[in-house]
Amino acid sequence: MRNKYIENFEKTQVAEKTLPEFRPGDTVRLAVTIKEGEKSRVQSYEGVCIAKRGQGTGETITVRKIGANGVGIERIFPIYSDSISEIKVIRRGRVRRAKLFYLRELAGKKARIKELRRK
Repeated sequence: MRNKYIENFEKTQVAEKTLPEFRPGDTVRLAVTIKEGEKSRVQSYEGVCIAKRGQGTGETITVRKIGANGVGIERIFPIYSDSISEIKVIRRGRVRRAKLFYLRELAGKKARIKELRRK
C-alpha cells in the first residue's frame, strides 16, 4: 500500500515524459546528458536492454554494451531521470526471458539475439 499523495505526484512525473514501448532483448539508444564542470553535453549510449525493474518514477533499465577489447559494460538508468533526454528503439529482440543476465557469460556470435519479426 502506497501513500496516495506520492502516487499522485508520480503520476504527474510519468505523464510529462513520453517513452517508446520496449522490452528486455531490444537494442536501445539512450541520449544521456553529461555534465562536466559548467558545461553539459549529450552522449548516446547504445546497447541491449537486459532487465527492466521497478514501477512509477522508480523504474530502471539495465543496458549492456560491448566496449573496447570485447569488455562488457552495463549501466543502470532510471527511466524518468532528467539526465535521459531520449530513448530510441533500434532493434526488437526475440527472447523468452524477462532478465537476460545469461548474456554476461556469452561472447561473440553466441551473445547475439534474434530479431523479432512482426507480421
